[in-house]
This record gives sequence, C-alpha cells and structure tokens, in this order.
Amino acid sequence: MEKNEAQYRKMTEQPVSRLILSLAIPTIVSMIVTAIYNTADTYFVSQLGTSASGAVGIVMSLMGIIQSLGFMIGMGSGSWMSRLLGEKKDETVSQVAASGFYFALVLGALMAVGGILFLDPLVGLLGATETIHPYAMEYAQYILYAAPFLIASFSLNKMLCAEGRAKFAMVGIAFGGILNIFLDPLFIFVFGLGIGGAAIATGLSQIVSFLILLYMFVSGRTIAKLDLKHAARRPGMYLQIMKFGLPSFFRQGLSSVATIALNKMASGYGDAAVSAMAIVTKVFMLIFSVVIGFGQGYQPVAGYNYGAKQYGRVRESFLFMVRTATIFLSVFAVIGYAAAPAVIQIFISEDPAVVEIGTVSLRLQCLAMPFLPLGVCCNMTFQTIGKSGIATFLSSARQGYVFLPLILILPQLFGLGGVQLAQPIADVITCFICVPFTVWFFRELKREE
Repeated sequence: MEKNEAQYRKMTEQPVSRLILSLAIPTIVSMIVTAIYNTADTYFVSQLGTSASGAVGIVMSLMGIIQSLGFMIGMGSGSWMSRLLGEKKDETVSQVAASGFYFALVLGALMAVGGILFLDPLVGLLGATETIHPYAMEYAQYILYAAPFLIASFSLNKMLCAEGRAKFAMVGIAFGGILNIFLDPLFIFVFGLGIGGAAIATGLSQIVSFLILLYMFVSGRTIAKLDLKHAARRPGMYLQIMKFGLPSFFRQGLSSVATIALNKMASGYGDAAVSAMAIVTKVFMLIFSVVIGFGQGYQPVAGYNYGAKQYGRVRESFLFMVRTATIFLSVFAVIGYAAAPAVIQIFISEDPAVVEIGTVSLRLQCLAMPFLPLGVCCNMTFQTIGKSGIATFLSSARQGYVFLPLILILPQLFGLGGVQLAQPIADVITCFICVPFTVWFFRELKREE
C-alpha cells in the first residue's frame, strides 16, 4: 500500500512538465525502437527486390489490424485503470487488468486461426499485386502464428504505461525490437529464409517482448495483478474495456483500411508506387512514433489527475503535450523535406522510379506534419477521461472518414499525385476538426473546477 500511495502522490503532485517527460521518454524509446525494427524489416527485405519490398507494405496493414486489437484492449483497460488509480480503487484495477490480459490472448488465438485458414484471399484483399502476392503470403503466415503474443504484448505494454510504469514497458518493447534487428539479416541472408525469415524474426522478437512484459506483472512490480481469479466472469467488464478501447481500435483499424486503400490505388501505377508508398509510410511512422510515445506518457498523467479531480493539472498537461509535439514535428518536417531523396535511397537506391515517387510523397507528408499533434492529443485525451464517443469520432477522422474519400477521389483527378496528396490533406483537415472539441474540453474543465 505504501508503494501505491507513493505512486499516487507522484502522479498527482509532481510538476506536470517533468512528470510527462519522465513517463514519455521511455515510451518514446519504445515507439522509436518499434518503428526502427519495422523499418529494418523494410530495409532488409528491400534487398530481395521491389516486389518483396512491396509485400512488407501489404502485410503492414495486417499488422495494423493485429495492433488495433491489442491497442483496443490495452488502451481500453489502461485508460480505465489510470482513472481508477486516481480514485484509489486498486482492487478494481486488478480486475480490469486480468480481464484485459486473458481477453487479449483469446482474441489473438481467434485472429491467428481465422487468418491462416483464409490466408490466400486475405492477402489479395490487402492489395497484393500478382507479383507481390507470393511474397506477401509467405510473410503473413508467420505474423499470424505470433498474433496471440502480439496482441497480448501490446495490451500489457499499455497497462504498464497506465500505471505510470513506463520504464518497465520500455524494457519489454525495446529488447524485442533490438532482437528483431539482429535476427532479420540472420534469418533472411545467413539461413537463406528470404522474406519468411523477416517474419519469423518479427514473431520471435514479439514473443520475447511478451514474456518480459508478463514478468513485470507476475514478479509483483505492479499494482495490477493478472491472476485468473481476478478476471471477470460476466461480459460487462469486457464490454466496458471494448467501449473505452474503441477509439484505439478505430484509429489503428482504420489505419489498416487506409493502408489497404492506399496499396490498391498505388498498385494501379505499378510495384514501384506500392514500394515507394510503403517506404514513405515506414519513414513517417518513425518520426510520428515520437509523438505517439509522447502522448502515451501524457495519457496516464491526464487519467490519474482527472480521476483525482485535479482538473487544472489536466489542462496544463494538454497544453504542454500539444506545444512540445508541434515544435518537434515542425523541426523534423524541415529536415525531412530537405533530406527526402537521400532517405528514400537508403532503402532502394537501384530503382529510380521508387526514389522519385517516394521523394515527392515524403515531402508532401512533411508539409502536413505540424498539423498532427492537436489531433493526436485531442483524441487521446477524450479516450483517457472516458469520453469514448467523442474520442472514437476524432480517432476515425485522420485515416477514416476524411482520408478514405480523398484516396478514392483525388487519384481520379490527379493520377499518382492524388495518391500522394491524400494523407497530407487529410492530416490538415483533421486538425481543424479537433479545434472546436478542444475549446469545448477547456470549458468543461473550467466548469468542473
């Protein structure tokens, strides 16, 4: 109890900027390492050719679906846990955590069985061309075998962050990511397993991450306990977890749908376009992962203090998050715009068509980067404080009801340029959608005070 009380005081009394940074730095490291090992997959597989590189982009949308389930459970459990911790309801915290953990394992097993049974049509649905299809089949099957561990790993990571144990979360994710970077060339080139080797490396690394994260809970280092006896016997708690996690599911799930739509539209311009867009997406996520990691450091602070009715600290946290993330992305937007050709050449310098398409796409994305932080902070905030309806609406904007019409309409007007423009324009529009919700949120906080 003394340990729990110390954690409560830290989350509700420590200066907001220092507290967020202390939690954000480990989550940023975790996100960067994850993005790096995803990028490493693209880099090593691209040495096998343009079609193999395109297959990584195709399967990335499948990975996104798996992540969306993990984030739904992890963020649904985590956002609820942080508010309960702020209210000092530690016993209920264990019920939520245990229910979320076993829910993740069962959902992952169902995902693996269903995906493997219908793998051939699934890969076609994800946007694989005839030449990319066999590579995507080989890559996807091993990812599906690891799906239960992937979903449970994402869930445990978010639960640790919700407790304010960001360093514990970082250790599990970072170790798995670093391991993957070393296993990729070993399995692909030394063992001669090709693109399947990259997928095996990713699967094994995620299993290792899962075991490390699980150890943090079973070793007694956390407030939440994962004993089966704590898991809910009735569906109500699972439905609540899904409700609170729905914004994350839509955010990640629509990201996969958007990637599928992007691949479908890009495939009309050949494998070079598919490969270029896959590379740009990976590079962008490497930069954007810093903002997501920063947001994951911000969320437990907002949740704890909202539960503790420290509304002034919630407002201060929000402003610090948006201001810091906007400055960061503005700096990287300038660097990314200038270095775009060199960045694309790192991955696939021997194909000039990929370099040309990728350079334009990356530069357009850089122009929209400063508009991203408000949308990220806004939907994370509403999810954290339990306003799942608003959070779901906002999280569905960027790659859902804003992006999807654009990716269908713009290529009809501007050809390949329309494919490249769709995401940057969607990012700008999403920012302006979030403005009135931000104003309303601040007024609500003032009223509560």
